[in-house]
Parts: sequence; structure tokens; C-alpha cells
Amino acid sequence: MTRSHRHILLIFMDGIGLGDDNPDCNPFAAAEYPTLSALAGSQRWLKSSQRVNTTRSLFIPTDPRMGVPGKPQSASGQAAIITGRNIPALIGEHYGPRPNQAIRALLAEDNFFLRAVRAGKRAALIEGYPPRRHEEIASGKALRASYQEALHQAGLPMFGEREFYSGDALAVDWTGEALRTYLGYTDTPLYSPYEAGQKMVEIAQRYDFAMFSHWLTDMIGHRGTMEEGVQLLTLFDAVMAGALDAWDDEHGLMIITSDHGNMEDLSHGKHTENDVATVIVGLHRETCAADIRTLADIAPAMARFLTV
Repeated sequence: MTRSHRHILLIFMDGIGLGDDNPDCNPFAAAEYPTLSALAGSQRWLKSSQRVNTTRSLFIPTDPRMGVPGKPQSASGQAAIITGRNIPALIGEHYGPRPNQAIRALLAEDNFFLRAVRAGKRAALIEGYPPRRHEEIASGKALRASYQEALHQAGLPMFGEREFYSGDALAVDWTGEALRTYLGYTDTPLYSPYEAGQKMVEIAQRYDFAMFSHWLTDMIGHRGTMEEGVQLLTLFDAVMAGALDAWDDEHGLMIITSDHGNMEDLSHGKHTENDVATVIVGLHRETCAADIRTLADIAPAMARFLTV
């Protein structure tokens, strides 16, 4: 696929909301992240941040609650992103972390991976998973996340060890360091954060629709430290610097979003009811994404861009 084809990269960051300007509990307020700030029109990603259209990006505080009482949850929030439907309202609650039968049925009925495939487009989830994760799903010991279930319903494969080695998928931490530190790999590819951002874009541009999912933010939100939060956001900032330098604004739409708040308030380890940040990068951002208000508005924006 050439760069002249329209393509979308959806970067899903689990559990990052727009929180208070409090460096004691919010890693977004505890350090400077120049790339993330530039994407938000020189604002930090905080509750006070306003919707802004910069020379390259559209920053949108986005509602994950969607009119349903309670704290937004992973399964229903992710399903809303990938289907374009108000999943919490349809099932009567926020639900997670893994999708229940009602959410799985809605994902089987319609999701953006399915739409892309039915329209003859190439689509992929470009995060790879180690063998253990594949084995847990295959044995029934673990359910797929909502976006993984969407991929499955479209008949598309979850990437794994082979794609790590071939450079066709990235590890959850982008760089591949986690594979070596925690899973014992010694010879998988290792990237600097900037290189990893460029690699993410290079892989994504092979597809019409590519999604990268990052869940370490949610893990830190539940049981991590401020130091870990700042380190991870510093990594994300550097990854995005590489991605933006490689991105094709004319033909591409890069979207960053999240399913619910969590890591922006490390004082309690629970989800929040805060808005989340959605960032749209690309020449067509206003035409396609001007109507985004809630998580359910993201898939329609993607559909307008790819005409699926």
C-alpha cells in the first residue's frame, strides 16, 4: 500500500482521562510532555483543557459517560469506540473489564474492523501478544478485550511472536523492552521511543485501518506510582514525536483516544468519571471529526474518512 491511499491509525490508550492540575496525584500535571502539549495547542492534558484546533491537530475533551450513571468501564467504552454506538446505554450500564455476552453480541453485529473488511479494506490490530495470551484465549481461560473481540468477529488474526520478530507488530510498550525485561526474550527487535513511533506509522501505512492498543496506562492507574506514570507518559511523548515526524497528514488520519479515566488520578487506583482526550491529526480532521463529543462519535468520524 502506498502513502497515497487514505489510511487511519487509531492509537488506543487505556485509562487516561483529563484530571485536576495536581502534581501530587496526576502524572499529566507532574512533568512536561512537549509533544503531547503541542497536540493540545500548548495545553497540558488536564480537566481545564479546552477543545482546540492547532495547525496540525484537533484536541477534543470527550465524554465517556454517554448519559449513563456510574464510572465508565473498559469493555463498554472500548466497544463504543469501535462500533460508534452508545454501548452503555444499549446494555443499561458501564461494564468491564472484559465484554459480557450483550457487548459481544453487539460487536458481532457491527464494528469498525467488520466494516473495513466488508468494504474491501485492509485492517489490523498492530499490537502483538505473547504466546501465553493466545493460549489463554484459545483455552477459554480468558476473554478477549472488546477491540480484540471486534477483530475476531471480522475474521482477522491477533498478531503474536512471529510478528514481533518480523517487524510486523509492536509490543505493548512500543519499544519491545518489556518483552526482554518481563518475558525473557533476548533477541526480539528493540527500538528507541522515537524509532518505535516511526515504526508504528510504517506498519500502520500498510493498512487502510490500523489500531494500536496500549494498556499499561490503565495498569499504572490501578496500582502504579507517580514515578511510573511520569516515566510512561515521557515514553509516550517520545513515541508520538517519532510518529508525527513520519505521519502523512494529507492522506492519513491519526486518532488518539481512551475508554475512561484512571491514570490521571493515582490517589485511589479506581476509574474516574472525567472526560478523556481525543486527538485527531491530519488534513481532514475538521471535516471528519468536528462532531466528536462522545466515544460513540469516533467510529462515524473514521467512516466518513474511509467511506466505509
